Amino acid sequence: MKKALPTVSHTYQNHLLDSTRWNAFSPRADDIIIASSMKSGTTWTQWITLKLLFPNRDLRLQDISPWLERRPYPGKDTKQDPIALLEAQKHRRVIKTHLPLDGLPYSPQARYIVLGRDGRDVALSLWNHCEDYSDEFLAYLNSYEGAPFPRSSTFNEFWADWISKGWFEWEHDGYPYWSHLHFIQTWWDFRYLPNILFVHFADLLADLPGNIQGIADHLGISLSESRRSEIAEELTFENMKNAAEKYAPVPKGALKDGPKRFFNKGTNGRWKYILTEQQIVQYELAVARTLSPDCAVWLEHGSTRDSTAQYVSETF
Repeated sequence: MKKALPTVSHTYQNHLLDSTRWNAFSPRADDIIIASSMKSGTTWTQWITLKLLFPNRDLRLQDISPWLERRPYPGKDTKQDPIALLEAQKHRRVIKTHLPLDGLPYSPQARYIVLGRDGRDVALSLWNHCEDYSDEFLAYLNSYEGAPFPRSSTFNEFWADWISKGWFEWEHDGYPYWSHLHFIQTWWDFRYLPNILFVHFADLLADLPGNIQGIADHLGISLSESRRSEIAEELTFENMKNAAEKYAPVPKGALKDGPKRFFNKGTNGRWKYILTEQQIVQYELAVARTLSPDCAVWLEHGSTRDSTAQYVSETF
């Protein structure tokens, strides 16, 4: 029996997203699309992929691997519209998306890398991120015609909305962004497709060289052991934080503390020491409501089955 292919059933538009921007996109057979909800290793995986493709080039992430559906940030982003930028590229293209698969046009010829991370760590990382938004960046967010983007005063206030409200009527959590849980389930439902690779944040932390190899294999890129080691050594948390101006895809002035805040020092699994019992129950109920049992297990553990190990890297 022929298996179904993904189709677009929702339009995502809010302070940051405009999924209709993909309507003008012309796919190519060798496109690479890196997808995550947020704070699950997106930037990390973009850099891994670019280092695999362009080992000897000095790159600026925003100028080669755009976040296609993001609403423009006037004067702060690349010098070109992302569609024009991608159309002008003669090499293999790498595109970032935060869209669920029910809002993204699917290309059978493209290669997808889908990232997952325990939602409790995502919430903590998101709070660290949005708590540092500058007034300038908040003004950009609130230029969208709709309810204003809220600035929570505490993590508990942020969590109360994030775990219980959706920005979109078909979602039940993720406010004021989009649902981390709905995102991963839309992709998980099509995990049988051979052009979709799932990569978990915990697995990247536990075995970066092995996952670099897995990504290279998925993309059909030949990789020597020495080159794999070079990429893994270059793309450590400390190296990326120390060169945040190069590695962080943050428009100038967006974060009060600058690009280094994007790579905030932290530990994966620290939700165990921060969330209350009530907040953990809230999360478990949200997971049970939205995720299939197998997806829930993978999102919490990845393939390592060890999400409690202490690692730096909170906000890739």
